[in-house]
Amino acid sequence: MNTLLAVLLAVSAVSGFAAEGAPAALPAAAPDDRAKVLYALGAMLVGDYGLRFDDVQAVADGMSDAAAGKPLRADLKELRPKVAQLKNEAVESRRLALLDAYAAEPGAKRLPSGLIFKELKAGTGPKPAATSMVKVHYHGTFPDGNVFDSSVQRGEPMEFPLNGVIPCWTEGVQLIGVGGKAKLVCPYGIAYGERGRPPVIPERATLVFEVELLDVKK
Repeated sequence: MNTLLAVLLAVSAVSGFAAEGAPAALPAAAPDDRAKVLYALGAMLVGDYGLRFDDVQAVADGMSDAAAGKPLRADLKELRPKVAQLKNEAVESRRLALLDAYAAEPGAKRLPSGLIFKELKAGTGPKPAATSMVKVHYHGTFPDGNVFDSSVQRGEPMEFPLNGVIPCWTEGVQLIGVGGKAKLVCPYGIAYGERGRPPVIPERATLVFEVELLDVKK
């Protein structure tokens, strides 16, 4: 792992030159901002790659050798896939921790599919079947709170067949009675999958919905 971390920054440093030469010049940060920018870069690397304190020196060695133009101690081409794997593992670890946090909320339950369901308001009417036509209001966000789609914001509820939407919805809305409202936390496997739906939904995106069931038309 130390060798891998030692070339972590070197891989990033040379990647822009490998295919098309030096990247176009960008406006430089103001001198008084440069230290903050570089500090932020270091903090982002720790988060993005799941680095521990003991890893920092190996990363610094890779940075130092690359910046000084010294011969590197490892084959970047060979290790590039492992660097990508390191980042993917860190992303997956954060994703699972986030889902665990949602599942630990009072009243939330995690279903075998991975759906995390939390009733916000009990419905008094019937629950739909998977083949039902439903009328709903919904508010969809990413875990950071950014909204990607919302009938609530548009002020116009939606109608659709429940078996014609993402699996998370097909399963989760069946648990809501008419007049009820629930929070659905959808792992990517029962939402838009590994590829997402660019440009709106990124790859492997966890989605959070608040769904109010207004009517069921069987």
